[in-house]
Amino acid sequence: MTLPFPGGIDANANATLIFSLVAAVIYAFTLGASPTLARTAAKTLAVAMLAVLAAMQGGPTLLVAALALSAVGDAFLSRDAEKAFVAGLASFLVAHFVYVALFLRGGGGIQVFVAEPWHGAIGLVMLVFAVVMLAALWRRIGPGLRAPITVYVVAILAMGLSALTTENVWVIAGALLFMASDGLLATEKFLLPPISPHRSWMRFAVWVLYYAAQLLITLGLLPS
Repeated sequence: MTLPFPGGIDANANATLIFSLVAAVIYAFTLGASPTLARTAAKTLAVAMLAVLAAMQGGPTLLVAALALSAVGDAFLSRDAEKAFVAGLASFLVAHFVYVALFLRGGGGIQVFVAEPWHGAIGLVMLVFAVVMLAALWRRIGPGLRAPITVYVVAILAMGLSALTTENVWVIAGALLFMASDGLLATEKFLLPPISPHRSWMRFAVWVLYYAAQLLITLGLLPS
């Protein structure tokens, strides 16, 4: 089995990555269950261990911070309560701005959109996606959530666009998956009727896309 870091399965980096993957799989199999401490722990550890991995491998401090903030957000979002949802949203909001700073620091600036037209094309798709999603949500959410969700949509769009200033295809792919995951999450939570048969597969897709996004960004920014 080919592992991303030297030293085989016994190496600390590879063992940490496997721990993260196992936690992600465990959480995926508990998506339909009621919130429990064990379920929260599995969801939180999946990305928290990526933060540990980034720190162990000497990754950028901003990457470690963004992953840690995401893990905190996961802990909140694993609970079924509106206050927990808002707290999770706030954690991910800060995480996205940290990612923006990280990507811009390592990117080539806005001139990349001119030099590489496909970057600009993807950026336009991201912009349209964000506008359409916000317009759909605006009609369905209460006044108290409109401001925080608008700010969040702007943040996830900024994260995606900042990823496009880099030449790192892993980071760009991760940002795209992150946006897709958030779009599905918003659709499942706010746009579907409560008894929709699509909720179960969408929750699974949200988690798979989200974890894959964090994994790709992490591996794309760490030395092998």
